[in-house]
Amino acid sequence: MVATIADTFRRAAQARRTALIPYVTVGFPELNCTPGLIATLAAYGADLIELGVPFSDPTADGPVIQHSGQVALRAGVTLEHCLAAAAASRKLTDVPLVLMGYYNPFLQFGWDRLMSRAAAAGVVGFIVPDLPPEEGVEFSEQAAAKGLDVVFMAAPTSSDQRLNLVGRKSRGFVYCVTVKGVTGQRRELSPELPAFLARVRCFTKLPLAAGFGISSAGHVQEVGRYVDGAVVGSALMAALDGTTGDVTLEVAASFIGELSKGAVRSDPLGAS
Repeated sequence: MVATIADTFRRAAQARRTALIPYVTVGFPELNCTPGLIATLAAYGADLIELGVPFSDPTADGPVIQHSGQVALRAGVTLEHCLAAAAASRKLTDVPLVLMGYYNPFLQFGWDRLMSRAAAAGVVGFIVPDLPPEEGVEFSEQAAAKGLDVVFMAAPTSSDQRLNLVGRKSRGFVYCVTVKGVTGQRRELSPELPAFLARVRCFTKLPLAAGFGISSAGHVQEVGRYVDGAVVGSALMAALDGTTGDVTLEVAASFIGELSKGAVRSDPLGAS
């Protein structure tokens, strides 16, 4: 049975681990590699996996994710392909899968059709970077009717009023954007990050996951002092770029295995 997002974070906390959430662009680095890649990531330490739906105008993404999306689009990846990849992956692993994509492809596909197909494919939720909570009410209601969570994003620039809204409308967890900018690898995390994450904590009892710029085991260990999960996308996509076949899986296993070293907590969450 596929674990819910809530169950996944609960198990990670019980194991004194920061939940690892790798992001994978469907169809990258090769068209049909995604199910095997997901199974490998799950086997070597991923707790939850974001399935990136390629889009031609990814406004929240930096050059690495944009490149991975362009490669996938040129290979012919569509939302249909993403749902098929999720369904194929579900036969290989029970790790929770969340579709991360922009609003336009979801709207064009049709919400009711999308929710039904996603639930049937074993997807447990959605992250839609360009869908604000004020405009996501109907989308969230239709998702909830199919047992799917919708995760909204909190940013360092968000007002307390916005953080309160994000905290109330999110289901599963709150995605905390760590930087004022797009996705991409960073050498160091912002010194303002702990204060921002503490602010988000004031407005929700849901688990928090930090993403954008998290690139190493050290970063995972650092953010794990303040949040329940760490999202890693650009660093993984950069590592996989240009790989093929078994090499792709070997690189993915090594990458997530290394990140796992930073996921082990020596102190309870929030301890100084």
